[in-house]
Amino acid sequence: MALVHDARTAETGFGALFSALTEAWARRKVYRQTLRELKSLSNRELEDMGLHRSMITRVAQEAAYGK
Repeated sequence: MALVHDARTAETGFGALFSALTEAWARRKVYRQTLRELKSLSNRELEDMGLHRSMITRVAQEAAYGK
């Protein structure tokens, strides 16, 4: 039995750092966009969605980073 190693799937060094930064940047973008959109809603619109203004930050964090 031979051990096969595919270098294209093994991320080390700069490639891993770049991937981590790209993912963090994308998640932060989702967080900021969600936060901006929810903050722009009126209290009535938030209430229709079952949200209170104090929940906006938590909802944006869950949208971007999960629970």
